[in-house]
Amino acid sequence: MQRLKKEALEWINAWNDRDMQQIMEHYSEEVEFYSPTVVQRWGKNDGKLSGKAELQKHFLKGFELAPTLHFELIDILTGMDGVLIVYKRESGKIVADYVVPDEEGKAKLVKVFAA
Repeated sequence: MQRLKKEALEWINAWNDRDMQQIMEHYSEEVEFYSPTVVQRWGKNDGKLSGKAELQKHFLKGFELAPTLHFELIDILTGMDGVLIVYKRESGKIVADYVVPDEEGKAKLVKVFAA
């Protein structure tokens, strides 16, 4: 649990520092990422992005659209095959990322839920 919390805090800090290289270190090359923001930004009805290149493009667009972006960790919930990272955005919205790691501990599946 401590390792997961440390990883989540590193991820949050990378976002708050706007450090794309550090953010992307948390994802596997073959990551599958699902989010309502994918539908909004790219018109993909399934909300899915595949691979780090697509995901990085998505995150860079997020920086552009939210210049004051800031995450505050609320909690980390552990499950049988992954973790749920719950955080608050600069907008006040509560967001939860369900993350399934690969063998190396990098996110291979991410599903984002927002209030």
